[in-house]
Amino acid sequence: MMQARMNHPVMVIPEAMTTMQTLSNLPHGSLPEKLLELVHLRASQINGCSVCVDMHPKLAKRAGETDERLFCVAAWHDAPYFTDAERAALALTESLTRLSDREEGVPDAIWHEADKHFNEKELASLILAIAVINVWNRLNVAVRQPVGAWKV
Repeated sequence: MMQARMNHPVMVIPEAMTTMQTLSNLPHGSLPEKLLELVHLRASQINGCSVCVDMHPKLAKRAGETDERLFCVAAWHDAPYFTDAERAALALTESLTRLSDREEGVPDAIWHEADKHFNEKELASLILAIAVINVWNRLNVAVRQPVGAWKV
């Protein structure tokens, strides 16, 4: 079994846990839970965060998500199961998670598509959700947080 390299930073610095939880909770209520969990899962897949790849499908299932859609998140481009709004959110997730993969971090086409489907508060919430899951991913990957250490 994989062991963590150290205690999780949010456990070492409790104020960080409070801050991260506050940031993590901000998008809830502005966006559907299922959409947030799809975004969390996709960023976590890209970042190789096993803790979050394990956790977010479970949370998505609690929110009513189907196995069929969860199994296809990594291949959302080719899967017929996602709405145009979900596709826009997933494209934005990939762009914000892979900032250095292209000359323009978030291409105008991806931004404009997201802007068509989400109002300003929803778009702000989506950006925050993507940013925060990327922080969680980086914390977990850095310390090699074992799957199952966080109970959902």
